[in-house]
Parts: sequence; structure tokens; C-alpha cells
Amino acid sequence: MSDYHVTPLVSKLPATVPFVGPETQERNQGYVFKARIGANENVFGPSPMAVQAMAKAALESWMYGDPEFHDLRQDLAAHFKVAPENIMVGEGIDGMLGYVSRMFLEPGDLVVTSAGAYPTFNYHVNGYGGKLEFVSYRDDQEDLEALLDSAKVEKAKLLYVSNPDNPMGSWWDEQSVRSLMEKVPQGTLLILDEAYGEFAPPGTLPPLDVTNTRVLRLRTFSKAYGLAGMRVGYAIGNAKLIREFNKVRNHFGVGRVAQAAARAALQDTKYLQKVLNQVGESLEKIRGIALENGLKPLPTASNFVAIDCGKDGTFAAALMNALIRRGIFVRMPGVAPLNRCIRINAGLQKDLDTLSEALPEALEEVLSSFLKFKE
Repeated sequence: MSDYHVTPLVSKLPATVPFVGPETQERNQGYVFKARIGANENVFGPSPMAVQAMAKAALESWMYGDPEFHDLRQDLAAHFKVAPENIMVGEGIDGMLGYVSRMFLEPGDLVVTSAGAYPTFNYHVNGYGGKLEFVSYRDDQEDLEALLDSAKVEKAKLLYVSNPDNPMGSWWDEQSVRSLMEKVPQGTLLILDEAYGEFAPPGTLPPLDVTNTRVLRLRTFSKAYGLAGMRVGYAIGNAKLIREFNKVRNHFGVGRVAQAAARAALQDTKYLQKVLNQVGESLEKIRGIALENGLKPLPTASNFVAIDCGKDGTFAAALMNALIRRGIFVRMPGVAPLNRCIRINAGLQKDLDTLSEALPEALEEVLSSFLKFKE
């Protein structure tokens, strides 16, 4: 018998994290990946202005970061043409999802999301005792109509949608998302995750409406801005809704260096455009590599490509693992039929050269293994 007693809820939860990180895999395997193109990170890195800001702020890291994120919220407000009161900063979108779950969920409360969507959201819902109701994807997209119907029937506290979507890279146009936002039922809060919004084509993200108390929009500096390691995300919403974060958030959760990096990155619009161009060029090369090997790259509005392997999840998992054995870190969706795909994010030219060399070998190995199994 232990000398401590966790809550009954915690005692029933698995001691795990939503993702097995590449570092964990490297430690288990005993070698470093040649190409790290599986975590949807921005391999092109942060703005030089952000690097300079981090270096300067490092000298001040003996001080806590501003617990009100005043300057960063002011900058974001000016960028989006809203009031600072409409913005809250936190430890990446992951941190914001944890706060939202804590703010709104009591044990047994219903939450609606898509089967196979971002698993960290599910992790936080489970951690606060919420009950998840899953809606299947339709044609590799989150099914907005079915999600909305489920939220109404289940009287869900939260409805989670990502646009563009992870893990498929699919997206809905502005009109479709706006219609969803207008139809959110009373008593439900729509969590609209727009982590990949900077990569999306024009006409994807609806204009901000901070009068709507049923929608909370989440964005991040982890993707297009190349600051995943700094953990800076933010919520945009109604001022009254945003104030609720102050009751539960970790006020010193985003450090001084991270805040300085985000402010500088936001200002460097020229570098952001350069990154978007680099990502677009890289994704085109990944599409070409996939097609050369008889695989089908799916359309994407993100910084990664979901590649249809043409068979089932068992085959895709075998291909993913064959690439990992060859030093290439990639991932795949975890739910059928999405798991017929592997997912590869934009990489440097050396990453893509490594992928181009290894993919035919990996495919040959997996196809040979499957043929032997059938025999």
C-alpha cells in the first residue's frame, strides 16, 4: 500500500503522454534521426529577429516573465485589430486546451470531437473527467455538420474543431466555418484550433468576431513562427470569456525569453513570408517523392502532407517503422481509415534527399514482408 493517495480519477488514468517524442525514440534506438520530419515542427527555424531577442532576454532570465503578458498581448491586439482584453497567452495551444478543460469541465461532462483529431485535447478532457463523444471524419475532413449535430444532441460543454486539420491537413473554407460558428448551440463552447492558419490559403480563416461568446479561437507561435520549443500560444475571444483564464492559468507559465521571442517573431513579417514560401516548396518536393513511389499525397493547407499508402493501417505502420529504422522520423494518424496514411512535414533539402533515398527501400521491405505473409 502506498503512502500517498491520488484522486480516484487520476488513479484510473494511464501514465502516458499523447505523443511519443522523437527524443524518446532516439534514446530507445540508440541513434539520432537523420531527418526529423514527423512532429510538424518548422525546420526552417525562427526569425533572426526572434533569435536576437531571445539572446538579449537571456541576460534578463533571472527575472520572471510578465505574468500579464502585457506587451505581447498589446502586439497581438494591434496585429489582429482587437483589444488586448480579447487575447490571453499561454504555454502553447496544448496549455490553452488544458486551461479550457479545467475551466469548463466537471466529471461526466460531454465533449465532442473528431475520431483521430488532435489527441492532446482528449488527454486534457480525460484529465478533468470529461466524457468524449467522437464523430468520424468524412472524406478525410472533419465532418462539421455531424460534429454540430452531435454537440446539440449530447448537449456538449465543448466542441473541438481544427481548421486546417491535424493529422490530415484538410481544411474548410471561411463560409463553412462561419456557418458552424453561428450555429453553436447554447451551452456549448466551440474550440477552434487554428494552429496551421498561417499556412492556409486565402479564404480559409473567418474574420475575428469577439462578440461571439460561444467561440474561442486558438493560435500558436510553434508552427509558422518556428518557436515550438518556446511554448507560446494564445486564445482570441470575447473579453468576458478571456477573463475566465485569469482564475485558473499559470501566471508565470510563459517565461521572459519566450515572450520576447514571440514579440519579435510577430514583427518580422518578411521572414514569415519567406518561411511560408520555403514550406510550400518543400511540400511540393514531398508530393513528388510520394508520387514517384506510387503513393498518393493528399491536399494540404498545413506544413505537412498526409500520404495515402494505398492499403490499411497495418501497412502504413509498417512503412512508418521501416522509415524510422532508416533514421527518418515520421508519424501517422491513429484511427482508421485515416491511418492508411503516413504524415511528413516540410523539411530541409538534406531531409528530403534522405527521404527520397530511403522511401523506395522501405517500401520494398514492407511490400516483400506483406507478400510473404499472404503466402
